[in-house]
Amino acid sequence: MERNGEQEEYEREVMETAMRAGRLLLGHGAEIFRVEETIYRICRHYGVHSCSAFVLSNGIFLTAGSREEPGYSAVRHLPSWETRLDKVAAVNQLSREIEEKDYTLEEVNRRLDQIQAMPGRSGISQILAAGIACACFGFLFGGDWGVVLSDFLTGAILYIFVLTAGPSLSKITNNILSGALITICCIAFYRIGLAGELRPLLMGAILPMVPGIPFTNGIRDLADGDYISGSVRMLDAILVFMSLGAGGGVAFLLYHYVLGGVML
Repeated sequence: MERNGEQEEYEREVMETAMRAGRLLLGHGAEIFRVEETIYRICRHYGVHSCSAFVLSNGIFLTAGSREEPGYSAVRHLPSWETRLDKVAAVNQLSREIEEKDYTLEEVNRRLDQIQAMPGRSGISQILAAGIACACFGFLFGGDWGVVLSDFLTGAILYIFVLTAGPSLSKITNNILSGALITICCIAFYRIGLAGELRPLLMGAILPMVPGIPFTNGIRDLADGDYISGSVRMLDAILVFMSLGAGGGVAFLLYHYVLGGVML
């Protein structure tokens, strides 16, 4: 009886560790199949073969139980997520090292602690990266050096807003205001003569806000048959597109009717 109790506690620890790894993946932008594969990989390696995982875009349902293995069930809700592919890669690598190096559960949880505590990029580096990305896109869309400089400044201003005011706003409000801010900055640089063309300026400045990873993961999930999660992620990406368009559209209407500017 004591041995069975110890075995049940051990298998519960295995399931909790697998759930923790799955949450780290799902909460930082991993695809549904990668989350499920990692959970199954960890459970099988530590002897839990009756594991069954059902993963959605914002939650994980995990169960286990058979005649040989004690019952276990858990649900974890993830109301929001952020894109941190470095953490996704780290957990993905850990799941493979578990089989190669035969880590103990304590070692796995220690590594998960380290991955969870991985620091993000500093605010300055994110602002510079946003400015450089916008400048490169402006150049690729055929803008002159004035457009490139204007896009760099617009991207930097945008990410200053995202990092300071963004966390206190809802996602839709943040995207609407970001779209409006991008349009206002682009119009301002165009009006003062720094940028010679408005179209490549606006196209380059808005691209960093496009949700490429959720949109791509949504398509991948749909292709893998995860229709619920794929539809949710696609809908989330479409809402971002619409919010950015709504903010930019309002700014352009004000520019047209107040200042008499020409619409694109």
